[in-house]
Amino acid sequence: MEQVEFDKMKSFDREAEILKVLGHPVRLKIVAGLMSQSCNVKKIWECLGLPQATVSQHLALLKNKGIIEGKRDGVEVFYHVISDEARSVVGALFETGPCQ
Repeated sequence: MEQVEFDKMKSFDREAEILKVLGHPVRLKIVAGLMSQSCNVKKIWECLGLPQATVSQHLALLKNKGIIEGKRDGVEVFYHVISDEARSVVGALFETGPCQ
């Protein structure tokens, strides 16, 4: 394990923001799922069993915080994880895999 020193010059603002955003169960589920495959909004809300509006709000927050990105394919937008920090955090939480 990497040793972290107490560095008064490092703010940890970005890391704290990622942890705050991932601290919501729905957003954590979304990121964990998107780590294995890109999905459109419809597939995400169907898999989670949540209203489309709720999922869209969570996706917008994840996108605004630089954790996910959407790529347009025709009329659909497919989301995937772009934040290496978020991948590391979620990967550490689910070392055996996010769907187990």
